[in-house]
Amino acid sequence: MATSEPKAPETEEQQPAEKTENQVVVNSENYIKHPLQNRWALWYFKNDKSKSWTENLRLISKFDTVEDFWALYNHIQQPSKLGYGCDYCLFKDGIKPMWEDDRNKLGGRWLMTLNKQQRHNDLDRYWMETLLCLVGESFDEASEDVCGAVVNVRPKGDKIAIWTSNCQNRDAIMTIGQNYKERLSIPTKAIIGYQSHDDTSSKSGSTTKNMYSV
Repeated sequence: MATSEPKAPETEEQQPAEKTENQVVVNSENYIKHPLQNRWALWYFKNDKSKSWTENLRLISKFDTVEDFWALYNHIQQPSKLGYGCDYCLFKDGIKPMWEDDRNKLGGRWLMTLNKQQRHNDLDRYWMETLLCLVGESFDEASEDVCGAVVNVRPKGDKIAIWTSNCQNRDAIMTIGQNYKERLSIPTKAIIGYQSHDDTSSKSGSTTKNMYSV
């Protein structure tokens, strides 16, 4: 254990220049964590063709403090290191990362599609900022409409999306989209769109129409 620089002889009232093992334990026990406004759950999806979609979805951990968030974030792989077909999903506790969940089925998502070069340049940073927006309740009152976020690692281009609970709640959706675009420093001329889950699940082509855009 590291010690401080040499000092003059100590009096009984002075603190020791070196921490003891007991002090470390006491300090850790008295350590106060900073609670988040919501409890969150991080999910991982691995694309195993031999299993069903539900079987491939695995809950990694739940957390409700700033310190536990960073402990989890710092011990998992970055999205750029995941294999094709894999996802991370961060959702409020009690909401499953699927369209069919009661909190999701009437909602939609702000969707950002990245090109292949952005996997190395932007993907990990965008995902971290997305997580911080969620756990930090960065959308003011509109944060109540946020259900979670998903990152999809795909061969043709990775995707990051923020899911909201009601696709008709235009004011909240636009607040989220505008703040999110600003937080990620996305150029003004670059457009990101919001799509309802209903349109996404029933689309006949390769693209889904945007309900809103910023």
